[in-house]
Amino acid sequence: MAEGIRINKYLSEAGICSRRAADEYILKGRITINGKPAEMGQKIEANDRVMVDGKPVRKREETVILAYNKPLGLTCTASHDDPDNIFDHIKYPIRLQYVGRLDKDSQGLLLLTNDGDLSNSIQKSVNNHEKEYRVRVNKPITDEFLTQMAAGVPILDTVTKKCRLYKIDNYSFKIIITQGLNRQIRRMCEYFGYKVVNLKRLRVINIRLGNLRPGEYRHLTKEEETELRRLVERKEEVKTKREEAQPDNKNEQNVVGNKRYVSWKRETESKN
Repeated sequence: MAEGIRINKYLSEAGICSRRAADEYILKGRITINGKPAEMGQKIEANDRVMVDGKPVRKREETVILAYNKPLGLTCTASHDDPDNIFDHIKYPIRLQYVGRLDKDSQGLLLLTNDGDLSNSIQKSVNNHEKEYRVRVNKPITDEFLTQMAAGVPILDTVTKKCRLYKIDNYSFKIIITQGLNRQIRRMCEYFGYKVVNLKRLRVINIRLGNLRPGEYRHLTKEEETELRRLVERKEEVKTKREEAQPDNKNEQNVVGNKRYVSWKRETESKN
């Protein structure tokens, strides 16, 4: 840290909070550097003493990114009040956070990291990062079901973004989505009268589950991490350029989804 790094990045890399939250902490006077209130954009040098709410912050020495095969029955939560929380089962020596939760009754690939910026970028739906799942349902799959699922489904007062589906057998299919709505795939299937029997995440962006057994985790290879960061940064750059070109359309996707939902709802009500 010869040239120093900005205070908000320092806190993010230390796993305290996101950069945006750090800026808010600074404005509220919650952060001090060497006993003095921190200023926006201030840089941290190697020997500086940083405190948040009077508690010292220690710079994280290394970034950790794990690929974890979450078993059925475990909960994506950091609360130790829940005996099924994933972190008590993993018992990793440093504090991590999950990147995009999986429901208790879902399994498969879950990324865990202490890199707050990377986690936030992956989870932003506007960045359209791909997630791939294998899904098994309770009755035979039809071509109509696959076509309608791929086109977008009205759930949670919006319409899901278009996605890709591939039939595996009469009861199973793969689906690639770029959103992370609450129980999205289950709700999409339920809309067409299907019940999800098993849901397993196979991939997040370029990271694949591979041969990990339930409950096992591994560190990403250097090549995997480099490619992951390259893809995430590229999406961030594209999003920033789009926002600069169309500053009034930051919520365009939500607006379009809501309009499609309202249109669908009116059509449905008129038929009834």
